[in-house]
Amino acid sequence: MTFTEFDTAELPAECRFEGWCEVVARGVAPTQITSDHVADFAGSAGSLDLGRLRFTTLSFPGLRSERTAKLIRRADPETYELTLALAGAMRVGQGRNETRLLAGDFAMWTSSRPYSGQTESGPMIVDSRAIILHLPRALVPLPEAKVDRLLAVSIPGRSGTGRVMAQFLSSLVQEGPVLEAPERERLGGTSLDLATGFLAYHLDAQEYLLPEARHEMLLARVDTFVRDNLSDTRLTPRAVAAQHHISVRLLHQLFRGRDETVAAAIRRLRLERCRADLADPRLRVLPVRDIGARWALDSAATFSRLFRTTYGVTPGEYRRMELGRPR
Repeated sequence: MTFTEFDTAELPAECRFEGWCEVVARGVAPTQITSDHVADFAGSAGSLDLGRLRFTTLSFPGLRSERTAKLIRRADPETYELTLALAGAMRVGQGRNETRLLAGDFAMWTSSRPYSGQTESGPMIVDSRAIILHLPRALVPLPEAKVDRLLAVSIPGRSGTGRVMAQFLSSLVQEGPVLEAPERERLGGTSLDLATGFLAYHLDAQEYLLPEARHEMLLARVDTFVRDNLSDTRLTPRAVAAQHHISVRLLHQLFRGRDETVAAAIRRLRLERCRADLADPRLRVLPVRDIGARWALDSAATFSRLFRTTYGVTPGEYRRMELGRPR
């Protein structure tokens, strides 16, 4: 299996809830699910293989789920389910822990023990959406007794390592389905390293990490910092290294496995932001030179030259082409 996608709209109304539950059982783990929306159930599910790992995307209205000891005996993928909530609100319980999960929060549970979940309902609460990264327990190099402390515990995903992990999972969902098998397998290894680094950070257990996991988490933190500061003219390799308390030499070593240097990555990302702004009708009154300056390309001549070298046209030509297209 590579990428599969399921939408209840493809089924007759009377089959939608049961069909969605079957997809969840195959893609996540057998679970007992009930809902007050059986008659008008609207949900979707997507799944992508990443070599030894896999992720699932889910959307669903109000429901209650329970994984019982009987279901575990029937089938157990022996995974940790690292979940990022994208919308809605739900409660998750496993063992003695129970937490309330809001959009932007992470929570994790294991398929090998009973757990329960319930979405919250109300006039102001939207349907739930989530990304689940399935981590084979045998591949997580952290003591199980330590990992247990994070089961059914809410972990913020809006800052620090949580934000790094959330952005990575979101990019997987967007780009993963179009990647070839070797790229997906490589991303599976990266996903495992980032996830274990994320968990180790919240357990204060970095000593258990393999060098690869430390490397990937640091590189992901660098990527997030760079994307967040593209408009800052002071963003240079030296500034990036200083922010992460590493030498410029080590920073360049981190990028050695990529096709571009740190400076080239910063320049490419700035040009991508400029290109998006030039095609945005809402910014048509902003002069081209101000678009460049907005992303720290203050010299109009340099901005024009870099843009033309990269995209084959000047910024002004690109804007006229894009804004002239039928909408």
